[in-house]
Amino acid sequence: MRSQTDQQLRKILTDVLGLKPGQADQFDADTGLFGHLPELDSMAVAGLLTEMEDRLDIIIEDDEVDGELLETYGALLTFAEAKRGDA
Repeated sequence: MRSQTDQQLRKILTDVLGLKPGQADQFDADTGLFGHLPELDSMAVAGLLTEMEDRLDIIIEDDEVDGELLETYGALLTFAEAKRGDA
């Protein structure tokens, strides 16, 4: 069963990146994001992070954003859960 954060993060990715319905449901921890999804380019990163802050009620500091954060779905989910205190 997926956590609430997991479900919300999949919805955020779908909405912000304009993914096909259900596409994000197929993501697992090793699914590549930045550099693997054409929809997630450098311009989309800011929008994604802003939506994560708004919908997950978290604050993402500039120094927390690096290449590893957006490398895989698992890394992004682990980060989001830690920020929300779910981990």
